[in-house]
Parts: sequence; C-alpha cells; structure tokens
Amino acid sequence: MKCHVLILLLIPATLLLGCSEHSLPTTQSPVITDTSAPYQPGDNIPALDYMKHNETYNAESVIPPQCYTKTDGVNNPCYACHQTDTTDHHRPNQMADGNLQGAYEFSDLGAKNHWKNLFIDRTHLISGISDDVILDWINQDNYSEFIKTQQANTDWKGEITPIKNLAYPEKAFNALGIAEDGSGWVAFNYKPFPSTFWPTNGSTGDVMIRLPSEYRQQQGVYNQDVYLANLSLVELTLKGLKNISTPPLNEKRIGIDLNQDGKYTTIQNIKVRSHYVGDAQSPLAYQLYPEGTEFLHTVRYIGVNDNGTIFNAPRMKEVRYMKKHNFKSKQELATSYYREAKEKAFENLPQTLYLGDAGINNSFGWTINGYIEDGQGKLRPQHKQELAFCNGCHKTVGATYDQTFSFARKVTGAAGWGYIDLKSMTDVPNKGESQGEFLTYMQRVGGGDEFRQNQEMLMRWFTKDGQVDIKKVTSATNLYELITPSPTRALALNKAYLSIVKEQSYLFGRDATLGKARNVLEYIDDSQQPLKPNHRYVWDMQLAWAKQ
Repeated sequence: MKCHVLILLLIPATLLLGCSEHSLPTTQSPVITDTSAPYQPGDNIPALDYMKHNETYNAESVIPPQCYTKTDGVNNPCYACHQTDTTDHHRPNQMADGNLQGAYEFSDLGAKNHWKNLFIDRTHLISGISDDVILDWINQDNYSEFIKTQQANTDWKGEITPIKNLAYPEKAFNALGIAEDGSGWVAFNYKPFPSTFWPTNGSTGDVMIRLPSEYRQQQGVYNQDVYLANLSLVELTLKGLKNISTPPLNEKRIGIDLNQDGKYTTIQNIKVRSHYVGDAQSPLAYQLYPEGTEFLHTVRYIGVNDNGTIFNAPRMKEVRYMKKHNFKSKQELATSYYREAKEKAFENLPQTLYLGDAGINNSFGWTINGYIEDGQGKLRPQHKQELAFCNGCHKTVGATYDQTFSFARKVTGAAGWGYIDLKSMTDVPNKGESQGEFLTYMQRVGGGDEFRQNQEMLMRWFTKDGQVDIKKVTSATNLYELITPSPTRALALNKAYLSIVKEQSYLFGRDATLGKARNVLEYIDDSQQPLKPNHRYVWDMQLAWAKQ
C-alpha cells in the first residue's frame, strides 16, 4: 500500500466496506480520506477494496498457495509442477525448474504468504448454512445466465464461449464428447492433476478443447471425420506418440489414405504424419498445439445426489478459458523462457500483461481469461489482480506441455473422447514408472493433499503410523473410489467455499479449507529446511494408460 501524509478523519468503517456481506465489524477508526488510498498500512482491508481502489494486494500472486507447504525436509508435493527432465532434447518446455522442489526460492515480497484464507477456521462461518440451503445453491445453473449476459452486453470485447446445457453434461455432449450444439467444443476424459483438482480437496471440474474451424472442415463444410482425425493428430504430437486408436474414421470422407494401405476404408487407428487434414493443411509441431486452439475449463462445486453419489454439480465456481492466439516455435519459446529467467535474475517482480476484456497474455502465445462468482453467485469477469494468479501455473513451470496440463493427461486414444468419468479410470502409473500415480503422490507428500490436512484421506488410505496403506490403495477399483469425498465432507467443503464467495475474498485464496492450515508456512526464512536430495524426483505428468 502507498504511504501518504494525509488528513485523517473519524468515520464509520462500514462506509468503506459495503462491497461484502461479511464486512468488518462497525467500529470508529481513523481512515485516510484520499480516495486513492483510503486505508492505513496494516488495516484489515477487504479484497474487493484493493481492486476498487486499484491497489495491488499481492504482486507475487503467481506463487500458488501450495508453494508455501511445510515440507519438513521429506514431504514433497512440489515435484508435480517443478521438473528437470533433460532426456527429451526436443521438448519445447525448457524451464528445467526441478531445483525449486522444496527450496523456497522466493523474492523478499514472496517470502510472506499472502494467501491468508488458508489460516482461517471456517467452522463458525459454515455452521449456520443448512444442508438443504447448500444443496439448493450447488444445483443451480449459473452458466446459462452468464452467457446470456455476455451476449447481451454490446460493450463486451472479450470472448463468448457458449455450450448449450453445459451445466448438465449428459445433455451437452454426445458419447464422443462432441458438443450437441454444433459449437465445436469437445470434452475429453482425463486424469485430474494431483491433488488440488481431486474432488476430495474441494472442487469437481471438466475440460473441453476446440480447434479452429479449418481443422473441423473439408472444403468449408463441417466434417466430423476430419475433426476427429485432427484432434487425434494433436494428441499424437503433444504426447510424442507414433500412433493411437481413434473412433471409426472414414478415409473417403477425409480424402486421405491415412493408413497407407492403398484404399479408402474405415479405420480405427491413426499414425503420426507431417500435416493436419481437411482445410487446415498446417504442419504438426512437436508437443505444441496449433494456433487458435482453445480450452474451456469449468471449476464446479461438489455435487451430492440423494443416494450420496458425488458428481460435477451444475453450479460453477469458475469458468476458465485459454486461447493460443500466437504460435511460437521451440526457438521462439526459448526466448520467452530466457526473458523470464532474466527478469528473475534481476529480481524484478512478475509482470502481467492485461488485455482488458480479453484477459491476460502469458507471453508464451496464450491468452487467459477467467470468470468467478460474485457475492450473489452470478459469474463475473475476474479482476486483473485475480487473473494474475493464473500465470502461476500457465506460464513457466517445468511440468506443463505447451503451458497446459489436462490434455497431456487424457486417456490415450479412442477411449479418451467423452466427458470426464472418474469411474472409468484406474490409478495408472506415470510414464516411465511402475506404481500408480496417486499412490506414489500420497507416499511422497505424506497425505491426501499438498497441505496434509485432509483428515478423511488420512483415515481412508493411511495407517495409524502415518504410512500409506499400499494394499488398500491398490485395491481401489477406480479413481472415483480414491479421490471423491464422503457426502458429509463434500457439503462442508461447499459451505466453506460459499463463505469465500460471500466475502469475495479470492485475492486471499480460493482453497476451500475447513480448518486453519497447519502444515503451511506464513513466512519463509532461512530456518526452513529444504527437501533432502533423496526426496526430490524427476516426473512426467503423462500417464502409462496401457497399464489400465
């Protein structure tokens, strides 16, 4: 906050706190009268007022909350993002940041954990919310109204991404994951990233991909065979595979003998080739999406059916959007990585390129935008300070593929086209490993979440002496059994997040924790023990689906 020498007046604090239902108590206190800085340093300022008065709360918001986990030298959740795998010299991701595993190499500003929502016990905040109230809340569709509002706003300059019935996936997509409304969006079945995206830790979600129109058409006309072939080719090049299975593809409709057997037939396997098909005709680029690729990611409440089944609730906490507005080659990306490294070497604070309604530019060719609930539960555009948070994962971390996570984790081939279904997947190993990924993660982390505070996961999958019960974990029939919460925990997590919504305190953290975090550092200092060398790992987020 800026420090000004200003005239102070005694006025009720509530005059400045009308933005939130959970405002500070009404007290008489000195308040700065200058509208550019209405608070004194140290005041307990609501998140909305930082944005209202254009004062930066956390210039290091690219450091996610999970990076402040207390490792005690042995518990390592860091490896899932920070990687130094140099075996693939052709890989465009040149971050090589495995040295950050448990090292706490933060700037002076970043040494303070600004995610103070982690340290709030929300028990008293959720005690007055009944199960009926929260169930009614999460079962409402807030996406359809959001799209109508965007479409009616003639001043809106950002993207509009409607998918009819998206709140109800069984209506929105066919068996192959293709949107029924003809929008070109395609849902795919992927393994959730450990462990923030496990339902047991607060949210459900899904991801859809859309390629530009020329990748969906043959001579200007939509062609499903062309589209599925190109989606499969994107998967091949991103994962570095030579061939994969596909839904049935009619080579005659595509106009290419894809399996090179000298005739046009219906095939169910495709080999990597030099160029995309249909009207696209552009070359494949190793581990890079074509220009114009879009992703839509919804973060949802945890749905609970009458019989206790967990599902993706209709109500969305967030709608996240990415578009590859500019293709960058491996060489051009190297320049971006170098620029980022140079900024850090000179101890410059992170820069976020804000594009107004269009969101932010991550400087690696992607535009990122996001929408989040307002105090009444309606989706609203995120403020630039809230959007800066996105760069923490979608800019420079060593684990990503072309700055993304989910598509590299898609069930490979034909079985992976369709809406996410945790019951259809088992805990397969990562590429190059033999043991289940989630089992390995729990062993390395020492818990069922980064913060080691999910008591239900500890009771389900760990022994009394704190070790993972390997036999029990490996006997789980599917991912649903492994990573979904009990109905009681699901409703409590939903209520905890609703309290954040009512506060509009996203700048202070979006994690729906039930109690105050115990294994999270509020300040980083030299006394913090780094991870021991034998607790650091080389890892690939891709999965060995053949072992399912």
